[in-house]
Amino acid sequence: MAPLVLLADRAPEAALPALSELRPDLKVEPLAITSLAHIRELEPEALLVDAGENPGQAWSVLQALRTEHPRIPALVILEREQVERYPWHEVADEFLYPGAPPAEIGLRMAMLRRRAGSGDGTTIRLGPLAIDTETYRVTASGRPLDLTFKEFELLRFLAQSSGRVFTRPTLLREVWGYDFYGGTRTVDVHVRRLRAKLGPEYEQLIETVRSVGYRAAEAED
Repeated sequence: MAPLVLLADRAPEAALPALSELRPDLKVEPLAITSLAHIRELEPEALLVDAGENPGQAWSVLQALRTEHPRIPALVILEREQVERYPWHEVADEFLYPGAPPAEIGLRMAMLRRRAGSGDGTTIRLGPLAIDTETYRVTASGRPLDLTFKEFELLRFLAQSSGRVFTRPTLLREVWGYDFYGGTRTVDVHVRRLRAKLGPEYEQLIETVRSVGYRAAEAED
């Protein structure tokens, strides 16, 4: 199971006391933007950001996270008086109060997984599409799609954050990696090929946002 990463300048039992009762695979890093440099290597299920002692720093870290690692789910730990201090909904996917009981923490985490389309741990769903992240198999209403590895990775990346718009440079960084030197036209070419394989019936699931980039259509769309 993928670990949870807690960004905090205090011990986990101070930031979120009941978390230990769930016995997660927990990694703790300082509450600093520099901690994001190797987050990708840890491959966390989600990131917990402790805003209890320093909400301003937590806000800055979350802003950087959304830019550098937009597909990693983020849960912010807030004191009640901090709820209206910043527009947390713009940078975090869920929130918890420090005194939350184990059942609530587990529920919030389950909600994050479901929102990301990975409730069973292996399958992401986007409308009629089923994307199996273990077998790299994609079906559309039961019909298998013959995708290349990068087409699969692009579809998976967009689908697990459906409704969120990603710029071409972000897609290059997250799907192709930091060591890829191709231009943003690479993204356009792969989107075009992916839509062709989805066919007229489902090509609208990958939307173009003019002058910005691409997104996967939300389920209600």
